[in-house]
Amino acid sequence: MAWVLVSLAAAALQTLRFMVQKKLRMDSLSSAGATYARFVYAGPLIVVVAVTYLGAVDSGLPDLSLRFWVFAVVGGITQIVATMCTVSLFQERNFTVGITLNKTEVLLTVIAGIVILGDFVSPWAVLAIAIGVLGTLILSAVPKGHGSWAQQIWNRGTALGLGAGLFFGLCSVAYRGATFEIASGDVLVRSLTTLMMVILVQAALMTVFLRLREPGQIGAVFRAWRTAIWVGLLSLGGSVGWFTAFAMQNAAYVKAVGQVEIIFSLAITTFIFGEQITRREITGVALLLISVVLLVLLV
Repeated sequence: MAWVLVSLAAAALQTLRFMVQKKLRMDSLSSAGATYARFVYAGPLIVVVAVTYLGAVDSGLPDLSLRFWVFAVVGGITQIVATMCTVSLFQERNFTVGITLNKTEVLLTVIAGIVILGDFVSPWAVLAIAIGVLGTLILSAVPKGHGSWAQQIWNRGTALGLGAGLFFGLCSVAYRGATFEIASGDVLVRSLTTLMMVILVQAALMTVFLRLREPGQIGAVFRAWRTAIWVGLLSLGGSVGWFTAFAMQNAAYVKAVGQVEIIFSLAITTFIFGEQITRREITGVALLLISVVLLVLLV
């Protein structure tokens, strides 16, 4: 069950990374800028780590097929979009609700895994998915119940949260697919090689995007280096964990275990950001947690 421990560690680091990104978004950066900080600071670090490990195990850079690059690029782009949705969501709802809404990724990862990789799961997952959807609908209601019923169910916060979940689900499956395309029995060779290539592609794409759309943000990211560098460090640690777990186990199961991130986010919401959690939000979070437990136990 090593993949479970790796997934738990990745979830903890990812929660801390989102916390720092929320702070950057609140202080000085746009959603795209806070997203860019993740890749531009993690890029040099992953190159050092990957090259060092490949040298230590006397392994050169593995051959990378066209299928590998398709999976890697699709995964990289969908992760960029998902991260931007999540950082934007933090402006709409409190930290815990933002994290929880994008955790619908575990439900969407099941579907994407079946369609793309043929990673089938137990029919009992339907029960877990139904409970998770109910929790998501409860969480999606706007604060204090303002607006019509339709507005409470579907609003900007809901759209961003479900968008983040969809794209995180797609990128998880794409990354698992990429690790399958590397011919190596060493799990870390497969995960570190994939991660290195993905982050370098993401850093390049985000640099071009910001240069064209938000040129001032590139300088802002580097001026905020004292905080932004932690985004890179935490991102690297979390990503190594996720990629290693994906190389070991079905992406849907990995993301199911990773839902403990919701519990971590509750503590951060209350003790770091001083944000209040309503009874309705607690109910929604509880239903999603039940959904995750059932998914782990029944599939």
